[in-house]
Amino acid sequence: MPNEKMQTYRQMTEDYLQDCFSDETAPQKTLLSAMRYSLLAGGKRIRPVLTLEFCRLCGGDPKQALPFAAAMEMVHTYSLIHDDLPCMDNDDYRRGRLTNHKVYGEATAVLAGDALLTAAFATLASAKLDASRIAAATQILAREAGENGMVGGQILDLEGEEKQLGADEIMQIHRLKTGALIRAACCLGVAAAGGTQEQMEAAAKYAEALGLAFQLRDDILDVIGDAAKLGKATQHDEKKSTFVSLYGLDACEKMVQEQTQNALSALNTFEDTAFLRELTEQMATRDH
Repeated sequence: MPNEKMQTYRQMTEDYLQDCFSDETAPQKTLLSAMRYSLLAGGKRIRPVLTLEFCRLCGGDPKQALPFAAAMEMVHTYSLIHDDLPCMDNDDYRRGRLTNHKVYGEATAVLAGDALLTAAFATLASAKLDASRIAAATQILAREAGENGMVGGQILDLEGEEKQLGADEIMQIHRLKTGALIRAACCLGVAAAGGTQEQMEAAAKYAEALGLAFQLRDDILDVIGDAAKLGKATQHDEKKSTFVSLYGLDACEKMVQEQTQNALSALNTFEDTAFLRELTEQMATRDH
């Protein structure tokens, strides 16, 4: 996504994250190294970009929202470390290199994920923003990352393996497992700017549609994608019920376009949305 604003936001995020957990003299330096290994592994940084841009759309300063964006990426990274573990998806590669547990061992990988989740809330609290905005952000992130959000989606996904799930069940898994953290990212940006309730609802509606389009595209790429571009194995969801297994590739491509249009419509609440509209449309056709 060769967009100047995208690169600016990504660089802002990378610069902030580079300063995190960098004490090489600490007794627990192995843990810090494992945290940084996954946190600084690159990736699209879509979630922090969404946080920073929604802050700007609501009249805030994206620089002040950086702790919120970094916290978002810490939670996302922790979820990937745990998702890759042998007891979960048992993946060897993530973002084109060995997964955390393959480098540091399972126990350290578990602790690295635990530490990143905990550090995310300390990072939120460090923001130079009004306490009411930090409190709102804390509530958003806890809700969307926990048992009623991403972790709830993870357990439904695990319980659905080797089962024939219906469309509503698959939708619920995706709404929680993938959609919740995208919803958190957008709503954190609104919270950082002290946005209105209308803006918060529009951001959530946008995220709901974007999250579904994102997961549908992921399911499509798991079937037709290039493992080298994706940086992880394909054909990994064969034992799971997915929209692709339920409807087929062509129907899922149409669903991606429908949800993308729903996301774009939700942006009508905001002004100056050209960047976010372009990003949304690019994500619908991504190949990695």
